[in-house]
Amino acid sequence: MSRAQATPVARRRVFYIPGYDPIHPRRYRELYRKEGSEQAWISGYDLSLRARDTKHGFGWQVSAQIEGAEVDTEFEVLVWSDIVRDSMAGSIAATYGHLLRTAWIYISTGTLWRLMRLRKGPVVAALYPVGALLLQALMAVVLGGLVWRALTMMIPGAAVAWIAGICGVCAGLALLRWFKARDGKAFVYYLMHDYAHAARGYGAYPPELEDRLDRFRTRIAQSLSSEVDEVLVVGHSSGAHLAVSVLADLTRSGLPKPNGPELSFLSLGQVVPMVSFLPDATRLRADLACLSTQQKMTWVDVTAPGDGCAFALCDPVAVTGVAPPEKRWPLVLSAAFTQTLSPERWRALRWRFFRLHFQYLCAFDMPGSYDYFRITAGPMTLAARFAGRAPSKSRIETPVSKYTSVAA
Repeated sequence: MSRAQATPVARRRVFYIPGYDPIHPRRYRELYRKEGSEQAWISGYDLSLRARDTKHGFGWQVSAQIEGAEVDTEFEVLVWSDIVRDSMAGSIAATYGHLLRTAWIYISTGTLWRLMRLRKGPVVAALYPVGALLLQALMAVVLGGLVWRALTMMIPGAAVAWIAGICGVCAGLALLRWFKARDGKAFVYYLMHDYAHAARGYGAYPPELEDRLDRFRTRIAQSLSSEVDEVLVVGHSSGAHLAVSVLADLTRSGLPKPNGPELSFLSLGQVVPMVSFLPDATRLRADLACLSTQQKMTWVDVTAPGDGCAFALCDPVAVTGVAPPEKRWPLVLSAAFTQTLSPERWRALRWRFFRLHFQYLCAFDMPGSYDYFRITAGPMTLAARFAGRAPSKSRIETPVSKYTSVAA
């Protein structure tokens, strides 16, 4: 019996790496509080939150009584929302510049067509802001033209035509500003900046992000020397491939130590191919290959076909084409929304694509083997919880990426 299976968890440290999100991390604490309370009521266990004992970073403490055991868990959100906000700070004109550059990168490199061979959903999600922004621009041009035509018909004359033209341009710009001011519901600008940030370096991490990943490594490495039973890293959406790079570097440095805490990695709703398929993502591809062979950590990847924003059941190592012969990870599993959500809740959420992308962090009406709160606050390590579990039969492992070179 392995140490992971033999040792129950009494104390756990969880590091959560969010996706591309400009909002303060307190939203994740409140989400955990609300959804954890609901899941505890559904599943019949106790879960309570309180403030952290340390002022370092942002997080919370969880006390739970699950499966007949008492467990204390400390959460810490590894924050990069400031980097996200900086990348979203551009003007309307800059956003359209991002649109042109990002479209060129994915099309000219052949990456877009390769991604479409995996899952149509996330590609459609990527094309949505492009189409929406182009439609908004067209509507602005039409409005400007109508204003110009109306004014020139009302007051004929060459001088008036120039004034009418200026008024038309102002009307078009006002409409674009109106669209941007209401992006909190449409997510057009948000998604455009997300994909632009991912493609900015043709798949290479920008310097400011590399610096932040180095800080993340330091925080996790410190916890691997602490008196806890498990260190669990959770990466959601874009945070999944950031976690891959952080953990690959940690394992290269010789962590975790044989007698230290168990190291576990849970990736949720991953969009790894959006980056790993790009030509200069040599660093990420090397990290995927490295992490896939580790014997001293466990990696479970959870997605769901109902999540149109994730590359559902796509093995990120295999589809990127960097799977070595000794590959062990990840264990690819489905959250199976249609089976774990009640018909009523599924009907309510089915077309709320952005909300479904966060369902992995929420309560399920009929939870199966995947229960975010049992995993993060229960008495079993990730390895023990999924020991002997077969991967999803519907997983995709066919190598698809055009680019498979890795960093030296």
